[in-house]
Amino acid sequence: MNDSKVRFQPAARMTELPKQFFASLVKKANAATAAGRDVINLGQGNPDRPTPDTIVEAMKQGAENPQFHRYSPFTGYAFLKEAVAERYRLDYGVTLDPEKQVAILFGGKAGLVEISQIMLNPGDVALVPDPGYPDYWSGVAIAGGRMATMPLLESNGYLPDYNAIAQTNLEKAKLLFVNYPNNPTSAMAPASFYLDTVDFAAKHGVLAVSDFAYGAIGFDGRRPVSFLETPGAIDVGIEIYTLSKTYNMAGWRVGFALGNEEIIAQINLLQDHFYCSLFGGVQWAAREALLGPQDSVRALVATYESRRDALYGALADIGWRPAKPEGSFFCWLPVPKGYTSASFADKLLDEADIVVAPGIGFGEHGEGYVRLGLLTDEERLREAAARIGRLGIFG
Repeated sequence: MNDSKVRFQPAARMTELPKQFFASLVKKANAATAAGRDVINLGQGNPDRPTPDTIVEAMKQGAENPQFHRYSPFTGYAFLKEAVAERYRLDYGVTLDPEKQVAILFGGKAGLVEISQIMLNPGDVALVPDPGYPDYWSGVAIAGGRMATMPLLESNGYLPDYNAIAQTNLEKAKLLFVNYPNNPTSAMAPASFYLDTVDFAAKHGVLAVSDFAYGAIGFDGRRPVSFLETPGAIDVGIEIYTLSKTYNMAGWRVGFALGNEEIIAQINLLQDHFYCSLFGGVQWAAREALLGPQDSVRALVATYESRRDALYGALADIGWRPAKPEGSFFCWLPVPKGYTSASFADKLLDEADIVVAPGIGFGEHGEGYVRLGLLTDEERLREAAARIGRLGIFG
């Protein structure tokens, strides 16, 4: 008998995938917790509050409905797409055709990866924010495309400078990613930025993709602007929205692509080859989230704002006074002198049992910062600040 082990050679694309930065972060955090340490994990973007009861109840009803025990329509149930269109009409004054301008996604992440498969041939360029969400990189890599990064600098409000993009990249650009409220910087974009984005996309024949994952979360009375509110936006782009953050439905995996009907048709076509759409009970619960009472959304935003204020008050007490977040549930904090983002994150874990995400994990221009999530209660956030204070770094 031949005992030699058969070895298989995966496709080249598998070796070209970017390293999953957050996997190593989770591994470090889990190891510290397993060792019995009292770890305050602020490094991930996993909402900590439960899904509202009305949505859970709708899911129970959906699970008991025999109609949903069969395959769902491949492009999803009309009742969910109609609910998406109605929510956008109510919140943003945007009119969408539910059948032609709404695609149901298996979470926003799926859409962000799929759009590169749809738009990029090998060698084509995607314009990607730096720092930015790493799954943009994943989609581009799988498609065999090339990334051209757009620096997000504090001096420019963490907005990309379209005038600084090299002509050689513009000539091959097919795709542009923008994301506000921003992960990781927490910055908000003004309406004027989206006007510039529409003009830029139209001039260069680039599809604009607005990642609006944190679209419900703005602070100090500011409402995040939807890209689709902008005149001409639907002609040049799409917006990707998820229920994960707005309704604490991260584990439910429900998202939408909205906008240009030609691109929506292509998303539906691609997904026909991967999926049989979401379980009908989940779609029924998502409909309830969108059309039911929105009190839970307002309460959630108030909770994050209160947590932000508690944390930043405690940070000020130890001598660390960074700018407050404008939106999302993230904080983007400059590291003290003498540290890189990774070395500072390691120090916080090793000496204070606090997990934060090093900025370098979000791109070259994330160096010099760490990202922290407002995803635990105020007492634990204050405790985290106190632990940092005991390290004596800030005086």
